[in-house]
Amino acid sequence: MRELLTPNDYANELRMRRSSHQGTFLIVEGVSDAKSYRQLTDANHCELVIARNRDMAISILKILQAPMVPGVVAIVDKDFDELNGLLPDIPNLFFTDTHDLETMLLRSPALEKLISEFGSEEKLKAFKNDVRETVLAAGCTIGYLRWISLKDALHLKFEGISFSDFIDKDLKINESVLVKEVKNKSQRPNLDVSDLQQRLKHQKDPNHDRWQLCCGHDFMSILSFGLRKAIGSQNPNAVTVEILERSLRLAYEQVYFQATELYVTIGRWEKDHHPYRILKLI
Repeated sequence: MRELLTPNDYANELRMRRSSHQGTFLIVEGVSDAKSYRQLTDANHCELVIARNRDMAISILKILQAPMVPGVVAIVDKDFDELNGLLPDIPNLFFTDTHDLETMLLRSPALEKLISEFGSEEKLKAFKNDVRETVLAAGCTIGYLRWISLKDALHLKFEGISFSDFIDKDLKINESVLVKEVKNKSQRPNLDVSDLQQRLKHQKDPNHDRWQLCCGHDFMSILSFGLRKAIGSQNPNAVTVEILERSLRLAYEQVYFQATELYVTIGRWEKDHHPYRILKLI
């Protein structure tokens, strides 16, 4: 029952495992993260540790630095930390280039592979806009609402929202319907829809990095809708978010990872912490 383990439990376990594993321990947030990083790291020298969530991963790493247990690192999503100017400065802690791991994968050519596999050639030709940019823009609208909820402690609930209710055939967001959907899902009748819309309007800034705003799950949910309606004619069961996420992981190549800031940062760490290794040799 690993869900009951505390950060100290994880840390003590890693201390004991250090005697049998002389390589690197890489702490990641969850199971899906582990599936991605397992393909991108050297299994002979780097063992993955699934921490359940971001806060847990960071807490485990902090504990293992006092006193220092060598060869232990963590990779976590940036979430909104970069936009908030609050990116933690913790030794041996690495971050995704974008808001989360999924968007880092989606920014690569793996997305084109996904669209080619599940999309309709006829509908893609008829679609007037760039798919990546269109879905990203729509995802950012939801991202702004998530950010507002976090900054203002509104505790809005986004899990289970019906994307098809507020996305049109051009993959554009109806903000009024989105706000109402989130409000209802959050069971917050006291919230004023027009006030939330005004907050959303004022929060937007063209200088914000959209890849730091958009959540990968939102991008995938919008893409799933698009592959059923706007750029494809798939059966809903064929393009669930889970299927698309799995396909994205499979489509993501090592060469794409090598072009990321995360890869470069890990490479620098390896040079400074010989003989510990994380990356596959090129």
